[in-house]
Amino acid sequence: MEPHERVARSRKKMIIDNFIGGIAWSLGVFVGGTIVVSILLFIFSKVDLVPIVGDFVTRVTEDVLQKNSELVK
Repeated sequence: MEPHERVARSRKKMIIDNFIGGIAWSLGVFVGGTIVVSILLFIFSKVDLVPIVGDFVTRVTEDVLQKNSELVK
């Protein structure tokens, strides 16, 4: 085969190949993302962050309510 020759593929074949490749890529992203998120959720479930987050949310809520009550007066 000469260097200037190229393999001709029909437009239909190219579209089908790219469509199937896109489906495979998106399925891989979905499965990979699901695995990563499930591993992170598992790790976070083992770490006791609730008291830390709970205290922070309580302080923020108290500050907002206090500032709101000052504005209403």
